[in-house]
Amino acid sequence: METVRDFPLFPLGLVALPSELIPLHIFEERYKAMVARCLEEESEFGIVWLADDGLRPIGCACEIAEVLERMPDGRINLLARGTRPFRIDSRQDELAYPAGVVEFLDDRDEPLDEDAAAAAHGAYAELVLQATDKTPDPDEIAAMSAYAMAATVEFGLDAKQGLLDLRSETARMKLVARLCRAAIKRLDFIDRAQARARSNGKVHFTG
Repeated sequence: METVRDFPLFPLGLVALPSELIPLHIFEERYKAMVARCLEEESEFGIVWLADDGLRPIGCACEIAEVLERMPDGRINLLARGTRPFRIDSRQDELAYPAGVVEFLDDRDEPLDEDAAAAAHGAYAELVLQATDKTPDPDEIAAMSAYAMAATVEFGLDAKQGLLDLRSETARMKLVARLCRAAIKRLDFIDRAQARARSNGKVHFTG
């Protein structure tokens, strides 16, 4: 595993995943300095979830995919892309922005459970169909990793952190399948509730 010192850290109230695109508004001076360094060196920074109970030890490295807007007062709107998970080994306070010694995390060396992957892809495809009324391309779905699927759905911070913490793609596929099935049930409930609302709470019989 690769260990890096002076790695810029960006504690936020969100969880980033590899492949996910994250819009960021940079306005604090310390993070302006961090972004300036990353742009100059074409280097990564790390987004770490600052939860109610503290900073989570595992975050997601990000690259700056695009600078969307530079404002006269130095604020920046940018689009970051998640790249790879890391663990914070220790914090460093000597730089102009939060930083630390981090260890980039590899998955366990194990084959992917194809049944678990198929179940996740199937559940995700069904969720996309229900949410958008559009049938997704089967080949595109089959090529998606667990991270890629989860990056397109608002599963909640605890669920996303759970995915980031796992060091097995098979385990992530199983979790994505469960999350998608739960989301489908919520959509079904919402559809039924809206149907009841349209009927003023009455059941309409036809025929």
